[in-house]
Amino acid sequence: MPSELLIREPVARTVAEVMAVAADLARLPEWAAGFASGMQRDESVADGSAWIVDAPFGRVWSVFAVDVERGILDHDVSMPDGSIVHNRLRVELAPAGCELVFTLVRQPGMDDAALAADAAAVADDLRRLRALCERMDA
Repeated sequence: MPSELLIREPVARTVAEVMAVAADLARLPEWAAGFASGMQRDESVADGSAWIVDAPFGRVWSVFAVDVERGILDHDVSMPDGSIVHNRLRVELAPAGCELVFTLVRQPGMDDAALAADAAAVADDLRRLRALCERMDA
């Protein structure tokens, strides 16, 4: 398997409509079960970009870089072992609305089976985000 995978999911909504949901970080557990079952803002970071996340792999600290106008929802996750995982999520314009594009990077020591499992979890999360957005009133 390659060192990184692009996982895509079309959404029949505008970039702005999708970002209104995706950029509301408190709602992440609604659609990103592969990453967050619960979250709380880290109040020690004044700009609101840092969150403490209850993830399937343990409690982690995550810093989000959100640019609603450009469709960017990137986040760096400080893992329990101290490593930092950089995650890129874009919401891009597409002919029938927009497309979610997550770049999954193979981490050091990650075998093909673990990468495939991560890719499946991310794809499930993106499908849940699509469904959540498409249920909204247009």
